Amino acid sequence: MTAVTVEDQRFMARALQLAAEGLCSADPNPCVGCVIVRDGKIVGEGFHARAGEAHAEVVALVAAGDLAIGATAYVTLEPCNHHGRTPPCVDALVSARVSRVVYAVNDPNVSVRGGGGRSLASSGIAVSVGCCQSAARLLNVGFFKRVETGRPYVRLKLAASVDGRTALQSGHSRWLTGDAARADVQQLRARSSAILSGFASVQHDDSRLSVRDESIALRGRHPLKVILDPMLQLSVAARVLKSAGATLILTDSGDSDKCKRLVAAGAEVCGINGHSVRELPAVLGELARRHVNELLVESGPRLAGAFIAAGLVDELIVYLAPHLLGDSALPFARLPLLSDLKSRWEFRFVDVRHVGADLRVTLMPQIKEGG
Repeated sequence: MTAVTVEDQRFMARALQLAAEGLCSADPNPCVGCVIVRDGKIVGEGFHARAGEAHAEVVALVAAGDLAIGATAYVTLEPCNHHGRTPPCVDALVSARVSRVVYAVNDPNVSVRGGGGRSLASSGIAVSVGCCQSAARLLNVGFFKRVETGRPYVRLKLAASVDGRTALQSGHSRWLTGDAARADVQQLRARSSAILSGFASVQHDDSRLSVRDESIALRGRHPLKVILDPMLQLSVAARVLKSAGATLILTDSGDSDKCKRLVAAGAEVCGINGHSVRELPAVLGELARRHVNELLVESGPRLAGAFIAAGLVDELIVYLAPHLLGDSALPFARLPLLSDLKSRWEFRFVDVRHVGADLRVTLMPQIKEGG
């Protein structure tokens, strides 16, 4: 392994920029960027756009042509050394006769996991690993979470007044936040593998759970819409069944007539082997099995509270509107009664910014000592 230089960091930063171009389209594959550099100049670059299409290394090598001979390839994820829907990227790099490969982080997949780097080294190519590793993992946070833990990365998105209320007692909440905040949510939806909500919220709001901004949707793919509906009560006329993207209804019900009607309306309806859909860890396991990397939860206070109380939220995003709704309004999460402050759910601020007239506050769970 060769040492990483300041110049390596500069070119890897460009590769990471390219990789981010696939945020709304590459799923369930990771976002990967590649830059080919010869004599200190970029001679080819590319990113992985969609599953089944050429990987970043191949796109960049094609762009570089013969200039790839003796060049250095910068890749944001370890090049693959196995046959999937596309040939191994290691073979492409070896055939192109690059002299050195710098990649940011090892691929967590058991079919790769260091094998790509070893194959390159055994072919006489100098290899460097770890350049901009943290940034590379962050870019594919859901992919790493799913592969390493068997669960997707969970973002819980809420919109609330500054006194922590999401709707009037009647349930009326349209619109609590402004146009800019709602547009920002479309970006969150677009990068997500799936959007999850409970039956009650979907039915009450007649939610579509889809990416409504066509300029975003056309660049990517439509997230899977997941509805937890234990008793199979969703109406066949619900807008969610007509909006773009596949709909998955997870249920405990064995009512075959209801199931047939919802399937005829375009949904997939199923249970979770040996588990209730009220068991959220089992729900996440099922979604990971379906290659869901990043899950966006948009729900009412009961389901939001259940995710928080179970410690299943990786990232909490709250859009705060500059309003007060009063103590009779609905809270953003229904949580168990605490007897002392030591039992509270602790988060840390990681980002706070204005989005139009509102604030977007991003928090992550506070890791307790010994945790």
